[in-house]
Amino acid sequence: MAAATTSRRGPGAMDDENLTFETSPGVEVISSFDQMGIRDDLLRGIYAYGFEKPSAIQQRAVLPIISGRDVIAQAQSGTGKTSMISLSVCQIVDTAVREVQALILSPTRELAAQTERVMLAIGDFINIQVHACIGGKSIGEDIRKLEHGVHVVSGTPGRVCDMIKRRTLRTRAIKLLILDEADEMLGRGFKDQIYDVYRYLPPELQVCLISATLPHEILEMTSKFMTDPVRILVKRDELTLEGIKQFFVAVEKEEWKFDTLCDLYDTLTITQAVIFCNTKRKVDWLTERMRSNNFTVSAMHGDMPQKERDAIMAEFRSGATRVLITTDVWARGLDVSLVINYDLPNNRELYIHRIGRSGRFGRKGVAINFVKKEDIRILRDIEQYYSTQIDEMPMNVADLI
Repeated sequence: MAAATTSRRGPGAMDDENLTFETSPGVEVISSFDQMGIRDDLLRGIYAYGFEKPSAIQQRAVLPIISGRDVIAQAQSGTGKTSMISLSVCQIVDTAVREVQALILSPTRELAAQTERVMLAIGDFINIQVHACIGGKSIGEDIRKLEHGVHVVSGTPGRVCDMIKRRTLRTRAIKLLILDEADEMLGRGFKDQIYDVYRYLPPELQVCLISATLPHEILEMTSKFMTDPVRILVKRDELTLEGIKQFFVAVEKEEWKFDTLCDLYDTLTITQAVIFCNTKRKVDWLTERMRSNNFTVSAMHGDMPQKERDAIMAEFRSGATRVLITTDVWARGLDVSLVINYDLPNNRELYIHRIGRSGRFGRKGVAINFVKKEDIRILRDIEQYYSTQIDEMPMNVADLI
């Protein structure tokens, strides 16, 4: 379960020296799990899972959440945010009450399923019942699980909304709503579905927002459904791309990108890499082209059935396939040494979601961006937005991976 292990604390973990928090006054920094007031059987689960010390975001966010405060926490992939969510929810839920008490919404099926897995693992000794309510899986299974009774639902907005409207997911006991990767959800078309879900929830609701980036329009939205939230923010300029070497390769025109990719393959010994394209059609085209040139690659995008996506992810996680070609829908939280942006992202805020996972916790990672003449403006915009520098790829790039 690479997604979970990569969020555990390791050498060079994101601690205070790497992150500048812009937090609400009075937010305590609690440096050990033992001091958080967490129940013993949950602590057992945390340590059994392999955690030793909370990460910077966990040190600040867990206590306000378990104290019942609304929280806006800024944390990118790799800071331990999924385990922070899981830990907080496990502490809040009363397992003696067989009703849904916490609802976690995520932008992708993979992230919702990952949250379910981590929560079940951490909450093993408290016997927490969690169900991932996601598109692509059987509605019958959702209905069966929900009617049997679960404590927590981790899901995508569309399927959760559907289950609420069918009256299968009963909301009367829900006391906590968590929006994970809120920038993705609110900024990319899920806004209406989230508001739909929110309308069905009890008025005395605790709301937490967790996100890698918090653009102004999202902070504005929070005022509509949060009360006096505790803010735990990483300054945008400090949101670290540290440890990730970022390069660009200038390509004259679109057709030359493929040859550039083949040249890269010849130069590099690739352990594991992810190649991002902006459209599903491009993913299919590039996958076919690579395979016809005898490269072994996997591909994944949102049109594929859930079972197929799960199988591809499992293969990639196990190392059976080394290269994944995908759109932005892919599962966050994989740990790879190389990310190639075959297409630069259409939205600069997606850049950190693609790149930020390749160098987590101080492991070295390399990101290579293919840039046409008309993309230079986007590249400069990304550099400015993240206060980072993206240099032309050197000849000795193989030594860096």
